[in-house]
Amino acid sequence: MKKYQDHYFKKAKQESYPARSVYKLQEIQKQCSLLGPGQTVLDLGASPGSWTLFCAEKVGTNGRVLAVDVNPPGISFPPVVTFVEDDAFAPGPELTAALEDHAPFDVVVSDMAPKTTGVKFADQANSLELCERALAMARAFLKPGGRLVVKIFQGPDVKAFSDDMRRSFATVKAIKPKSSRPESKEIFYVGLGFRPG
Repeated sequence: MKKYQDHYFKKAKQESYPARSVYKLQEIQKQCSLLGPGQTVLDLGASPGSWTLFCAEKVGTNGRVLAVDVNPPGISFPPVVTFVEDDAFAPGPELTAALEDHAPFDVVVSDMAPKTTGVKFADQANSLELCERALAMARAFLKPGGRLVVKIFQGPDVKAFSDDMRRSFATVKAIKPKSSRPESKEIFYVGLGFRPG
Protein backbone atom coordinates (compact mmCIF):
# COMPACT_ATOMS: atom_id res chain seq x y z
CA MET A 1 0.00 0.00 0.00
CA LYS A 2 2.73 2.47 0.98
CA LYS A 3 4.68 1.66 -2.16
CA TYR A 4 1.54 2.35 -4.23
CA GLN A 5 1.05 5.73 -2.56
CA ASP A 6 4.70 6.66 -2.91
CA HIS A 7 4.57 6.14 -6.68
CA TYR A 8 2.10 9.00 -7.23
CA PHE A 9 3.62 11.15 -4.50
CA LYS A 10 7.08 10.89 -6.09
CA LYS A 11 5.71 11.37 -9.59
CA ALA A 12 3.98 14.59 -8.48
CA LYS A 13 7.23 15.91 -7.01
CA GLN A 14 9.17 15.00 -10.16
CA GLU A 15 6.62 16.73 -12.38
CA SER A 16 6.38 19.82 -10.11
CA TYR A 17 2.79 19.35 -9.00
CA PRO A 18 2.07 20.18 -5.34
CA ALA A 19 -0.11 17.08 -4.81
CA ARG A 20 -0.76 13.62 -6.23
CA SER A 21 -4.43 14.52 -6.85
CA VAL A 22 -3.47 15.83 -10.30
CA TYR A 23 -3.35 12.27 -11.64
CA LYS A 24 -7.03 11.77 -10.82
CA LEU A 25 -7.94 14.74 -13.01
CA GLN A 26 -5.59 13.48 -15.73
CA GLU A 27 -7.42 10.13 -15.77
CA ILE A 28 -10.80 11.89 -15.93
CA GLN A 29 -9.48 14.05 -18.78
CA LYS A 30 -8.41 10.94 -20.74
CA GLN A 31 -11.83 9.34 -20.31
CA CYS A 32 -14.03 12.41 -20.86
CA SER A 33 -11.99 15.06 -22.77
CA LEU A 34 -13.13 17.72 -20.33
CA LEU A 35 -10.59 20.43 -20.94
CA GLY A 36 -9.38 22.07 -24.13
CA PRO A 37 -7.59 25.15 -25.52
CA GLY A 38 -9.23 28.53 -24.97
CA GLN A 39 -11.69 27.37 -22.33
CA THR A 40 -12.64 29.20 -19.13
CA VAL A 41 -12.55 27.00 -16.02
CA LEU A 42 -13.78 27.45 -12.44
CA ASP A 43 -11.70 25.40 -9.97
CA LEU A 44 -13.41 25.03 -6.59
CA GLY A 45 -11.32 23.91 -3.63
CA ALA A 46 -8.21 24.67 -5.65
CA SER A 47 -5.48 24.62 -2.99
CA PRO A 48 -2.73 23.39 -3.05
CA GLY A 49 -3.01 23.95 -6.81
CA SER A 50 -2.38 20.71 -8.71
CA TRP A 51 -5.74 20.74 -10.49
CA THR A 52 -5.33 24.45 -11.22
CA LEU A 53 -1.94 23.89 -12.88
CA PHE A 54 -3.30 21.01 -14.97
CA CYS A 55 -6.32 23.08 -16.05
CA ALA A 56 -4.00 25.96 -16.99
CA GLU A 57 -1.88 23.62 -19.12
CA LYS A 58 -4.93 22.32 -20.96
CA VAL A 59 -6.65 25.67 -21.65
CA GLY A 60 -3.38 27.24 -22.83
CA THR A 61 -2.52 30.90 -23.21
CA ASN A 62 -5.94 31.81 -24.66
CA GLY A 63 -7.85 30.18 -21.78
CA ARG A 64 -8.57 31.35 -18.26
CA VAL A 65 -8.80 29.60 -14.90
CA LEU A 66 -10.48 31.09 -11.84
CA ALA A 67 -9.24 29.13 -8.81
CA VAL A 68 -10.94 29.52 -5.42
CA ASP A 69 -10.08 28.14 -1.99
CA VAL A 70 -10.32 29.21 1.63
CA ASN A 71 -6.61 28.34 1.94
CA PRO A 72 -3.70 29.92 0.05
CA PRO A 73 -2.11 27.74 -2.66
CA GLY A 74 1.52 28.10 -1.61
CA ILE A 75 2.69 28.01 -5.25
CA SER A 76 2.76 30.49 -8.11
CA PHE A 77 0.55 30.09 -11.17
CA PRO A 78 0.88 31.05 -14.84
CA PRO A 79 -0.76 34.31 -15.99
CA VAL A 80 -3.96 32.55 -17.19
CA VAL A 81 -4.83 31.75 -13.56
CA THR A 82 -6.64 34.08 -11.16
CA PHE A 83 -6.51 32.72 -7.60
CA VAL A 84 -8.92 34.13 -5.02
CA GLU A 85 -8.63 33.14 -1.37
CA ASP A 86 -12.27 33.08 -0.32
CA ASP A 87 -15.28 30.86 0.40
CA ALA A 88 -16.80 30.07 -3.00
CA PHE A 89 -20.22 29.65 -1.39
CA ALA A 90 -20.19 32.98 0.44
CA PRO A 91 -18.20 35.14 -1.97
CA GLY A 92 -16.79 38.45 -0.89
CA PRO A 93 -16.36 41.45 -3.21
CA GLU A 94 -13.14 40.21 -4.86
CA LEU A 95 -14.55 36.79 -5.72
CA THR A 96 -17.90 38.23 -6.81
CA ALA A 97 -16.08 40.54 -9.23
CA ALA A 98 -13.88 37.68 -10.48
CA LEU A 99 -16.91 35.45 -11.10
CA GLU A 100 -18.61 38.23 -13.05
CA ASP A 101 -15.43 38.80 -15.05
CA HIS A 102 -14.85 35.12 -15.93
CA ALA A 103 -18.37 33.70 -16.28
CA PRO A 104 -19.86 31.89 -18.06
CA PHE A 105 -17.54 28.88 -17.66
CA ASP A 106 -16.93 25.96 -20.01
CA VAL A 107 -15.94 23.68 -17.13
CA VAL A 108 -16.40 23.63 -13.34
CA VAL A 109 -14.16 21.27 -11.36
CA SER A 110 -14.35 20.56 -7.64
CA ASP A 111 -11.87 18.47 -5.68
CA MET A 112 -13.35 19.78 -2.44
CA ALA A 113 -13.54 17.44 0.52
CA PRO A 114 -14.68 18.10 4.08
CA LYS A 115 -12.32 17.91 7.03
CA THR A 116 -12.86 14.26 7.91
CA THR A 117 -14.06 13.36 11.40
CA GLY A 118 -13.66 9.60 11.15
CA VAL A 119 -17.43 9.31 11.58
CA LYS A 120 -18.40 7.73 8.27
CA PHE A 121 -21.95 9.06 7.95
CA ALA A 122 -20.97 12.58 9.02
CA ASP A 123 -18.11 12.68 6.52
CA GLN A 124 -20.38 11.44 3.74
CA ALA A 125 -23.06 14.01 4.60
CA ASN A 126 -20.51 16.84 4.63
CA SER A 127 -19.07 15.65 1.31
CA LEU A 128 -22.56 15.54 -0.20
CA GLU A 129 -23.23 19.11 0.94
CA LEU A 130 -20.08 20.36 -0.81
CA CYS A 131 -21.11 18.54 -4.00
CA GLU A 132 -24.61 20.02 -3.88
CA ARG A 133 -23.12 23.49 -3.52
CA ALA A 134 -20.71 22.87 -6.41
CA LEU A 135 -23.65 21.70 -8.54
CA ALA A 136 -25.52 24.90 -7.65
CA MET A 137 -22.47 26.95 -8.73
CA ALA A 138 -22.33 25.01 -12.00
CA ARG A 139 -26.03 25.67 -12.64
CA ALA A 140 -25.45 29.37 -12.01
CA PHE A 141 -22.29 29.86 -14.05
CA LEU A 142 -21.86 27.13 -16.71
CA LYS A 143 -22.36 27.72 -20.42
CA PRO A 144 -24.88 25.49 -22.21
CA GLY A 145 -23.04 22.27 -23.08
CA GLY A 146 -20.57 22.82 -20.23
CA ARG A 147 -19.03 20.19 -17.95
CA LEU A 148 -18.79 19.55 -14.22
CA VAL A 149 -16.52 17.31 -12.12
CA VAL A 150 -17.17 16.78 -8.41
CA LYS A 151 -15.57 14.52 -5.81
CA ILE A 152 -17.95 12.75 -3.45
CA PHE A 153 -17.54 10.19 -0.67
CA GLN A 154 -19.55 7.09 -1.47
CA GLY A 155 -22.59 6.52 0.71
CA PRO A 156 -26.37 6.07 0.66
CA ASP A 157 -27.08 9.57 -0.71
CA VAL A 158 -24.83 9.29 -3.77
CA LYS A 159 -27.54 7.94 -6.08
CA ALA A 160 -29.90 10.82 -5.25
CA PHE A 161 -27.11 13.28 -6.03
CA SER A 162 -26.30 11.64 -9.38
CA ASP A 163 -30.02 11.70 -10.22
CA ASP A 164 -30.04 15.43 -9.44
CA MET A 165 -27.04 15.94 -11.75
CA ARG A 166 -28.90 14.13 -14.53
CA ARG A 167 -31.58 16.83 -14.43
CA SER A 168 -28.97 19.31 -15.68
CA PHE A 169 -26.53 17.21 -17.75
CA ALA A 170 -27.06 15.07 -20.83
CA THR A 171 -24.56 12.47 -19.56
CA VAL A 172 -23.39 11.68 -16.02
CA LYS A 173 -20.50 9.29 -15.39
CA ALA A 174 -19.08 7.87 -12.16
CA ILE A 175 -15.29 7.46 -12.25
CA LYS A 176 -12.96 5.90 -9.66
CA PRO A 177 -9.47 6.83 -10.89
CA LYS A 178 -6.67 4.28 -10.57
CA SER A 179 -4.63 6.94 -8.76
CA SER A 180 -7.18 7.13 -5.93
CA ARG A 181 -5.98 5.18 -2.94
CA PRO A 182 -7.65 1.74 -2.96
CA GLU A 183 -9.06 2.23 0.54
CA SER A 184 -10.48 5.67 -0.34
CA LYS A 185 -14.27 6.09 -0.45
CA GLU A 186 -14.00 8.92 -2.97
CA ILE A 187 -15.56 8.75 -6.40
CA PHE A 188 -15.86 11.43 -9.07
CA TYR A 189 -19.06 12.35 -10.87
CA VAL A 190 -18.66 13.92 -14.29
CA GLY A 191 -21.53 15.80 -15.93
CA LEU A 192 -21.29 16.40 -19.68
CA GLY A 193 -23.59 18.53 -21.84
CA PHE A 194 -25.03 21.08 -19.39
CA ARG A 195 -28.66 21.98 -19.98
CA PRO A 196 -29.69 25.23 -18.27
CA GLY A 197 -33.14 25.73 -16.81
